[in-house]
Amino acid sequence: MTIPFEPVIFGIHLNMHLILEYVAFFVGFRYYLFLRKNSTDTISSNNRLSIIIGAIFGALFFSRVVAFLENPLLHWEQGWVAILNNKTIMGGLFGGVLGVEMVKKIIGEKQSSGDLFTLPIILGIIIGRIGCFVSGIKEFTYGKETAFFLGTDLGDGVYRHPIALYEIVFLTVLFILIKKFRKRREQFESGMHFKIFMITYFLFRFFIEFLKPNSFLVLGLSSIQILCLICLLYYWKTIRQFFTHARSKIHLL
Repeated sequence: MTIPFEPVIFGIHLNMHLILEYVAFFVGFRYYLFLRKNSTDTISSNNRLSIIIGAIFGALFFSRVVAFLENPLLHWEQGWVAILNNKTIMGGLFGGVLGVEMVKKIIGEKQSSGDLFTLPIILGIIIGRIGCFVSGIKEFTYGKETAFFLGTDLGDGVYRHPIALYEIVFLTVLFILIKKFRKRREQFESGMHFKIFMITYFLFRFFIEFLKPNSFLVLGLSSIQILCLICLLYYWKTIRQFFTHARSKIHLL
């Protein structure tokens, strides 16, 4: 397979990234419905629908804002159409969290709602990242030039870090681990699976950003990395719980 991968059907070049984005949404949502059907959901259908709507609008807004901030000068020159089309999953995830929390305060929902979304979101991102990889350098998910043995020619004759593949491997491992955690649900408080996903994924993305050729930096960090730090600060209480739990385990040894 050559990169970028653009199959032609009846003379039409297919945009595999766009196709796989739609596949990711469809498969992720169907998997969510399957999990909800086969689990006990303590949140009513009406409240769950309100939460989903809040997540969608929060994700739509922040995915565009954070994407714009990746290189605001360039995106501003490209015009409003480009600004509205640009998006990033990182802004979408954090914006979705803020949207959900806002809706839950409005409707008075106290139960944690994230666990049921966790595995479908991870699966959807994995499928989406396959689309990013086959798009080569057309999507800004490629890495810097490298002589590392995993360096890949993404269509411009330059061997680069295949960031999308690194992310697929990481998310696949995370998916398997959280799926195992679900079988031992009594060991985790409600909502902890989603928090584990957000903390580990944003931590991973903070470090992997150093392998990307970011051109717009603030204090040496990209907008994605700054968002990662904000997200980790948002979940600081949970992170502190992890350290406290780990310390207690060490003392028992």
